[in-house]
Amino acid sequence: MFADEGINFPPGPMVIEAMVAHGAEILVAGDPPIGFAGIIALDGHPHLEQISVHADHGRKGIGSRLLEEVIEPGLTLITFRDIPWNGPWYAKHGFAEWPETEWGPDLTRHWRTEIAAGLHTLGRRLVMRYGS
Repeated sequence: MFADEGINFPPGPMVIEAMVAHGAEILVAGDPPIGFAGIIALDGHPHLEQISVHADHGRKGIGSRLLEEVIEPGLTLITFRDIPWNGPWYAKHGFAEWPETEWGPDLTRHWRTEIAAGLHTLGRRLVMRYGS
């Protein structure tokens, strides 16, 4: 789906593998798995590292159900600003852009790590927060 938007991720480890290695809480949908949500802690608050649903199962509400299970006030995430199933989708679910002046040191480091990894060259990114 991202390739259709002109975004081609560089090769590297799967995001879920990195999340598990760093102690993330993973919520899995389906058996066998067809989607997941991964939560890490940044600055003492939950941060949605990723929601992913297999393309064959997309547009069936699985991502929304995963989000409903993990959403809570103060939940942050970093996403693509303009991709319809990223920034606009999270805004529809009650997230708002969160200004950099409000970020803690962990979130700031996370943002800078994304920049160093080249993720921000793929498209405009933003930090969002639920219940801001």
